[in-house]
Amino acid sequence: MKKKIAVITLLAIAVLAIGGAMIGPIMSNVEIPDYKILEKTENIEIRRYPPLIIAEVRTIGSREDSIGTGFRILADFIFGNNKEENKISMTTPVTQQEGTKIEMTAPVQQEKNGKEWIVSFIMPSKFSMNTLPKPTNDKIKIVQMPSKDYAAIVFSGRGTKDNLTVNTLELKEYISRSNYSIRGNPKYAFYNPPWTLPFMRRNEVQFELTE
Repeated sequence: MKKKIAVITLLAIAVLAIGGAMIGPIMSNVEIPDYKILEKTENIEIRRYPPLIIAEVRTIGSREDSIGTGFRILADFIFGNNKEENKISMTTPVTQQEGTKIEMTAPVQQEKNGKEWIVSFIMPSKFSMNTLPKPTNDKIKIVQMPSKDYAAIVFSGRGTKDNLTVNTLELKEYISRSNYSIRGNPKYAFYNPPWTLPFMRRNEVQFELTE
């Protein structure tokens, strides 16, 4: 009886593992910005992005809490809570970047370290600023981004603080050796649904490059 239970348990684990490995890439089969690779090493790329339309929201809190809050607000917008009541296709990646330091004026902000985070969705390329549905939530800002160059390091696994820190340092060292200059804080990019198995995930740290 115990052997039978053990076999069933192993089969269930195998099914879940295979399902997670398959569902992650399938669910991630959405539009990605059509950037051009200018340079490439094993895991680092210098990219040129075309002009993009971004929907962004600013939140205050820890990085983990802020991306969850920002994602929910932006997902509500693209799922139809906009002035035209139209759904907008999901794209990838979801990006997160630390904003400017905010003065702590309330206990809740002190508990959350007073950090501002910018969470962004890239809008589908078929839209222009005139045709994109307008948000009803005044926390959402629609921004037309010009063409920009970025350095990006790609890694799998979870987007933990340790993984982001290690890859940020590696990317900064590469940028320094290559005599590039950067602008602003690192941007974190997450490409997969949260249920994707860690080894199937695609994450990035990016820095905007100056001319």
